Amino acid sequence: MAEFPQRARVVVIGLGGIVGASVAHHLIERGWDDIVGIDKSAIPTDIGSTAHASDFCYTTSHDLLSVYTTQYSIDFFEKMGHYARVGGLEVARTGDHAWMEEIKRKLMSARAFGTNARYVSPAEIKALFPLIEEDQVMGGMFDPDAGLVVPRSQTVAGKLVDAAEKTGKLTAFANTPAQSLLVEDGRIAGVVTHRGTIRADHVVVCTGLWGRLIAEMVGEDLPVMPVDHPLTFFGPFNAFEGTGKEIGYPLLRDQGNSAYMRDTGDPKSTEGGQLEWGYYETDNPRLVHPRDLLEKHEARLSPSQRDLDMEQILEPLERAIELTPILGEIGYNESHSFNGLLQASAAGGASCGESQKVRGLWYCVGIWVKDGPGYGKLIADWMTDGRTEVDHNGIDYARFYPHQLQEDFIENRGGEAARKIYYPAIHPREPYATSRNIKRSPFYDREVELGGYFMELGGWERAHGYAANEHLLEKYADRVPVRENEWDSRHFWRVSNAEHLAMSEDCGIVNLSHFFIFDVEGPDHVALMEWLCAAKIGGDANIGKGIYTHFLDQEGMVRADLTVIRMADRCRIIDGADAGPRDFHYVRRVAQDKGFDVTVTDVSEQNVTIGIWGPNARATLKKVVADPAALEPDNFPFAAIRPIEIAGKMVTAFRISYVGEQGWELHMAYDDGLAVWDALRSTGVMAFGVETYANSRRMEKSLRLQNADLLTQYNLLEADLARPKVKDADFRGKQQHLAYRAREHQPAMLCTLVLTDTTDANGVVRYPVGIMPVIDPATGAVLVDELGRRSYTTSVAYGPTLGKNIALAYIPWSHCQPGRVLSVDYFGETFPAEIAAVGYQPLYDPENTKPRS
Repeated sequence: MAEFPQRARVVVIGLGGIVGASVAHHLIERGWDDIVGIDKSAIPTDIGSTAHASDFCYTTSHDLLSVYTTQYSIDFFEKMGHYARVGGLEVARTGDHAWMEEIKRKLMSARAFGTNARYVSPAEIKALFPLIEEDQVMGGMFDPDAGLVVPRSQTVAGKLVDAAEKTGKLTAFANTPAQSLLVEDGRIAGVVTHRGTIRADHVVVCTGLWGRLIAEMVGEDLPVMPVDHPLTFFGPFNAFEGTGKEIGYPLLRDQGNSAYMRDTGDPKSTEGGQLEWGYYETDNPRLVHPRDLLEKHEARLSPSQRDLDMEQILEPLERAIELTPILGEIGYNESHSFNGLLQASAAGGASCGESQKVRGLWYCVGIWVKDGPGYGKLIADWMTDGRTEVDHNGIDYARFYPHQLQEDFIENRGGEAARKIYYPAIHPREPYATSRNIKRSPFYDREVELGGYFMELGGWERAHGYAANEHLLEKYADRVPVRENEWDSRHFWRVSNAEHLAMSEDCGIVNLSHFFIFDVEGPDHVALMEWLCAAKIGGDANIGKGIYTHFLDQEGMVRADLTVIRMADRCRIIDGADAGPRDFHYVRRVAQDKGFDVTVTDVSEQNVTIGIWGPNARATLKKVVADPAALEPDNFPFAAIRPIEIAGKMVTAFRISYVGEQGWELHMAYDDGLAVWDALRSTGVMAFGVETYANSRRMEKSLRLQNADLLTQYNLLEADLARPKVKDADFRGKQQHLAYRAREHQPAMLCTLVLTDTTDANGVVRYPVGIMPVIDPATGAVLVDELGRRSYTTSVAYGPTLGKNIALAYIPWSHCQPGRVLSVDYFGETFPAEIAAVGYQPLYDPENTKPRS
């Protein structure tokens, strides 16, 4: 073994797993050297999840990033000669119409994101997987690119480490656990082990099940939770004896039973002539905090493998035998079966990216084998370029709020996620049931009295509509449809559409306390914001204004969408709840990296916001302000910020709209919020839910949403949000932005589509939710632009004013003609979608236009 080094450029902790090995490999590919990898076990690992993973790879997902990492990983494994592309089946059992619908939805996502999955009939399923009872299935999906890492991902990890060591750019040390991390002046400085201390500029944590224990060393936590996964084996099964195959039949997923199955090929292969059946517990998943994991010498099997009690699986196994009777006909190999620990995400995805507290400390935790090499590439690109090929917001560790990193929250949400690993289907709007009521506005009790229908974002309870307004359903009965399909109506309250119409006829107030708000102050606060923002921030003329702007990355792509309120002594950033924490940490990091003298402070929970909008917003607000004349248009122009007084409380009023109607955002101290709310309500003004604000009214106005319509795959001009002129001051991404402006046209444009007829084959009018592929009716193919980006809906909502479903989607320039009729795929049915606007053009703007159909 090499002498233990005292210094390295990078230390990878957890090198022995597929993720750690992939990170080291890709860092070397990106030009990094002087890398040291350590692992508490052997290399490749003999105790981590990689050592016992089922090594399945399915490309199907409802998330683009997941499809990207899986497709990359499959190609990576195959190029190494370690992938069996046998395909994968997913079946819906006879009578399970709900899961058949989920399969249709998966096929819809497959088309959107570019996988090759297709529908298969019961007869085709039987032909592909002869062990199945044909009369037990009503249909399914076949993914021809699915398959198995062979002989094991553990083998791949070992080969990657060996190859990296041969380059001289990696030195590996097995049986070398990290004992502590060195931090100096807020930066990572090294790793302490029993062999010695390695000083390092960067540390990457790829320790899987043990990741939370490493994060704990710097006072952080990761929202992932190890959970038991029953893995059983039956045999002997000798159908592939003499073939030399590691697997013969396609993989089989029976997700309606939360289970999967595969053969293990030739008896002389690695796993050896058996049938493997795995199950994800849906009722009482067994969570294990990492601190309770055993050490290698304490475990009977392995620290990541625990004994299996047959009582855990009897009921689902009986159902499995109905589908594949052979499981009841051959022997159960008790000695081979076990509970293999894997990680359930408590926050809807992996935990990756730079630490919130320690610069240079990176996490890459919560990754499945099917995505390992893909995540290796993501982390290497991120560390090298500061960005990734596909928008990574959904995995960025910076996105987490402090409450999401508390132990109780992680356990609650981790348990909820564990119950849904395979079953049931997760609705795009599905709220969490656990760890609710963490943040409440000061007027929360008033909203409860109004019968608020609450959902949660960023910990804040947000009413999407109010039972108190259901009398409006009679008034607008002919304009507010009943959603006959249960999936379309799930987690949607019809009253929201009535509130939408009432607000547009009169006015209403909405609770916007979920806004993430942070202050940037100090000698360089203007200079920092000028560098970050595409819009002009500096200059005395901007003091007292709210400036809608964007952060671009170095490639000129849209990184953030927010408002900067220019105050005399600071800049206040008003951001969305979903993107706020990420942008907050980004601003702090840029300030540090560029040496700006500023302080960046999260003031979200010290402030609350109420929106008031509608044609009578001014008249209504005048009833409660101390100086009504101050609200006149000449005194209060659009985008201006003025102090006003309501109920003796000082309020910062910002004249802006996200709903297409005139009105204001009213910002105030948290403790003043209830008095202001009550004063406004005393006028008789209606409270309306966030559904109108964030979805239906926004879509009629054709406004864009960060992390949905605005992504780092697209530039500001493609989103049609670029300013008429580029400011003189330099800003991040400026040169690339100028290069994009010089193009004759952009490769794609964000267009507004109107779905002109959504009546399905059963005569039911559909109200789509989620992502739908956009198709050229002439060819039947999904649209793809010249950069290879596929077209799919990024937002969709029903607009009651128009009486139509509205969607946003990036459309290739070749197809960007107003009035052009395209189509979308929704649950296997095709509906016409007309381009109503290329770029930003409101379909309904009461101050400028009449509604356009």
